[in-house]
Amino acid sequence: MRYLILKKEEIEVLEHLHQNSLNNTVRKRSQCLVLSHQRHKINDLASLFKVSRRTIERWYDSWVEIGVDSLAISEGRGAKTLLNNYSLEVSEQLELHNRNLKNVLIYFEEQHNIIICKKTLHNFLKVTGL
Repeated sequence: MRYLILKKEEIEVLEHLHQNSLNNTVRKRSQCLVLSHQRHKINDLASLFKVSRRTIERWYDSWVEIGVDSLAISEGRGAKTLLNNYSLEVSEQLELHNRNLKNVLIYFEEQHNIIICKKTLHNFLKVTGL
């Protein structure tokens, strides 16, 4: 059986994060680490948090290596937008087609063989501020 042994300061930080963090992942992981310090078994924690035993072990390992920074999900996960390198061209097409998104989609499909939906283009415009 594997338990984390935490210092008093670490327990205080984790309890504070569990109570006050806006990020649900941080709250869940900090609570898990505190419960491990209280000698709860990995299998019990895995069923409580609805994750695998191996996931709990990864949380432990990353806590030992990184500390508090390991609690949040790392950036860069998820699908990357296909238009990152084309922001200038997107703005030119928007001006050319009077902000008609359908024509911009058709242009990128024909010229660059990039097939995206209107919602993806809308989200790209919102994120880039175009």
